[in-house]
Amino acid sequence: MPEVSPHPSFRRALVLGGARSGKSRHAEALTMAAGPAPWVYIATAEAGDDEMRARIAHHRERRGAGWHTIEAPLDLCGALSGAADAGSSVLVDCLTLWLANLMAAGRDLEAEQAALVDTLVTVSQTRPVVLVSNEVGLGIVPDNALARAFRDAAGRLNQAVAAACDHAVFMAAGLPMVLKTAG
Repeated sequence: MPEVSPHPSFRRALVLGGARSGKSRHAEALTMAAGPAPWVYIATAEAGDDEMRARIAHHRERRGAGWHTIEAPLDLCGALSGAADAGSSVLVDCLTLWLANLMAAGRDLEAEQAALVDTLVTVSQTRPVVLVSNEVGLGIVPDNALARAFRDAAGRLNQAVAAACDHAVFMAAGLPMVLKTAG
């Protein structure tokens, strides 16, 4: 697990990276270092198939005791607001799954993004919030309109959240590269 300062000074942190880059593990460590248990884990994934069920089970097992899980595939703002009294710090994993859920539901992505940033700023006034997101814009240009729309929307979402955060880390091969830091 990447080393994390025992007393991080952030209010809002974003952990970006590619698939299997160590994002979730690093975000969990940041969340735990930010305050005592219980910690709140807001999950945006839905177990639509056996492979995703196995991923979710692996994440839960790795986290262990001390975590309170809230499932929020669409209502991330409501879950964040509701988590304000449920634990010392909050982890949202992950923004790109939430974005995919929003797109599938035909939601207004700009309005949802703006609401998320507003909610993030409000909730982080009382407890640290860590968010995980995939960086999907580093590969080849997708060959279909839906995949290109997703890539572009994910890039815009990551930019908006990163701008609102006081700490941002890019994960590669399990190693954190600090992009932005508080204090």
